Amino acid sequence: MKHRKLPLVTLTLVTLFLAGMAFAQTDPGVQGGSRGTGAPLASVASDAGLTSFFTDGQKRFQDVESVKGSPNGNNGLGPRFNSNSCVSCHSQPAIGGTGPAVNPQFAFAGSSIAPADSRPFFITQNGPTREARFPFFFNSDGSANTNNPNGGVEDLFTVTRRTDAGSCSLQQPSFNAAAAANNLIFRIPTPTFGAGLMENLDDSTLLNNQVNNLNNNFGISGTFNHNGNDGTISRFGWKAQNKSLHIFAGEAYNVEMGISNLVFQQDRPLPGEDGNGGSGGTGLPANCLNLTGTGYPEDTSNPDSTPNAAVLDDVSAFANFMRLLAPPPPSTTTPGGSASIARGRADFIAIGCATCHNPTPGNTQPSNITAGLGSAPVNSFSDIEIHHMGTGLADNVGQGGAGGDQFRTAPLWGLGQRIFLLHDGRTTNLITAINAHDSNGSEAELATDLFQSLSASQQQDVLNFLRSL
Repeated sequence: MKHRKLPLVTLTLVTLFLAGMAFAQTDPGVQGGSRGTGAPLASVASDAGLTSFFTDGQKRFQDVESVKGSPNGNNGLGPRFNSNSCVSCHSQPAIGGTGPAVNPQFAFAGSSIAPADSRPFFITQNGPTREARFPFFFNSDGSANTNNPNGGVEDLFTVTRRTDAGSCSLQQPSFNAAAAANNLIFRIPTPTFGAGLMENLDDSTLLNNQVNNLNNNFGISGTFNHNGNDGTISRFGWKAQNKSLHIFAGEAYNVEMGISNLVFQQDRPLPGEDGNGGSGGTGLPANCLNLTGTGYPEDTSNPDSTPNAAVLDDVSAFANFMRLLAPPPPSTTTPGGSASIARGRADFIAIGCATCHNPTPGNTQPSNITAGLGSAPVNSFSDIEIHHMGTGLADNVGQGGAGGDQFRTAPLWGLGQRIFLLHDGRTTNLITAINAHDSNGSEAELATDLFQSLSASQQQDVLNFLRSL
């Protein structure tokens, strides 16, 4: 949609007016307590068998991984990794959430966890837990080759010089050089509360909801990312690149911790080491393979173990835990009071934000796992579609059918207790996050303009509503 140009004087006055408004409303900030977030679905809590699988997965989510020799059998870390435990990236405000206020990655470099490595400049003690990617491969002169897309994860740390890593010696990626070439982007962890409900939405429900969404006057379109194997709608990750929680868990175990598993069975070289992009890489060196000494995959099922939940491999346990997590309960009174929250919700819908952030995309299909996952509303405030978000948010990384400026509509349930916002954690302020949607090519441009045109009190109502979720 094109906007008419305003005269300079008018534009200046509008700018000053909006700038003044920015001081009149504030992000209420991260809400205290857990509000009960992190609990299992009610139907799980009443089933002893399912509860044992939930608590087993929850425990494994907190296990700290070693390369080998762990007295608890938590082996397989590396050769490269971003973290050594699921919970270090998924703990706010409860286990299964997103990044915490104090970043565990900050302490890794130079410690027994990653003794040979330096701390990447973008990892700070009170900043977001992050993974890093290079959108493009490099030219011989160190510049980014925009005709040669990369986008794979460049793990932050190595097992080099760890006492349990043998002679494996690897270099860290050249993060400073990538930053100098403007070829470095970040992602932060996505929360997993209510993920089982999102997984159990059938494609027909999502497609019918899309038809309703397309009937709007806000310039919003949207499409879906699809699984490359069976063509069905994928839904997890910042670009909806993962089909299921099993794939989501298996990929994270392999990419973020370097642990091969029943879903991703090989040790993972970096994109430049595996021959991608014409790099000529030959994979990991032999002395960095099979570091546990037990063969592949490092994470397997345990058929001789008891009780029942112990038979599962870690990835299956992680997937079950996430699948059985209840959605985060919203507040009806905090912050700002029930009247403000109700007004904010109404304005949120009226200005077009709910065209993508649907209060619910529909009800789930019947579940063969637990009754709580079946025929239930998914109050996620997401359509699970991918949208063009413009130059201001683009990361130039394509995943599946999602292009460099396309992202899945981030589910907003639980937003009240998230610290770091947007896909890269660039801000902790809701106002900044909202305004970042207003950039050239963004489908959210008009909706953001309408938010900015609200009165200060109306904007505060919207902010209160968002932090009530």
